[in-house]
Amino acid sequence: MSNQEEKSAVSQAQDVEAMSFKEASIELERIVRSLESGDLELEASLENYSRGVELLKSLRQRLEHAEQKVQVLVDASSESLETSDTCAAPSVAYIDE
Repeated sequence: MSNQEEKSAVSQAQDVEAMSFKEASIELERIVRSLESGDLELEASLENYSRGVELLKSLRQRLEHAEQKVQVLVDASSESLETSDTCAAPSVAYIDE
């Protein structure tokens, strides 16, 4: 991809929040590779870097949100197990009688 095409691709990029997690991850990987190549002009590098920061921020927020949802589900699951255990084994005292 030429420098001009790279610059155009960044300026026409999708809104980060409209992208799926996977799409944003793929775009971030592409940006990192292009920055690491060192083939971009300064302006294109700055635009790519800025877009990468935007993508990374969004991805981190989404992961944090997903982790919070999982924690809520785990907490709710463990609470329901503790309070609804009606099939507990009888105590040893009853077995010996």
